[in-house]
Amino acid sequence: MFKLSSEGEAFVQKELKRYETKRSAIIPCLYKVQEENDGWVSPEAVEYLSGLMDLPSAWINEVLKFYTMFNQKPIGKLHVQVCCNISCAMNGGRELANHLNKEFNIKDGEISADGNVTISRAECLGSCGTAPMMQVNDNYYEDLTPESAVKTIKGLM
Repeated sequence: MFKLSSEGEAFVQKELKRYETKRSAIIPCLYKVQEENDGWVSPEAVEYLSGLMDLPSAWINEVLKFYTMFNQKPIGKLHVQVCCNISCAMNGGRELANHLNKEFNIKDGEISADGNVTISRAECLGSCGTAPMMQVNDNYYEDLTPESAVKTIKGLM
């Protein structure tokens, strides 16, 4: 059963007071849940947050399922998001994602056997001029080759 820490609950209460409507606090509260739940938001966490915020779980799920920055299933220690939008795709982004999947022996969205890596394909990560690129957790890496991407990821492990 998911439960936020006392600091997490205090954060939610603070966010609820910060906005005119409770619904406006959903995004920051989902971030807090994800932070305290090993990088993802479980269905149990949605129900818990619904009760804590006194909002229908459907409203929380609408936000959770719309925004790609929220993970709806467990992820590895390093969440590698490879941009596969047009500029990156034209510069090898899709091939880069395939190479990383092969290197870490996983499919998109899976967690490597050691629990360290999850590879996801992302739409535009906002670095078209330095394609291909990837985001690892909160950091961006640009002008990648398959070799430099693997080296970067292994260096973060």
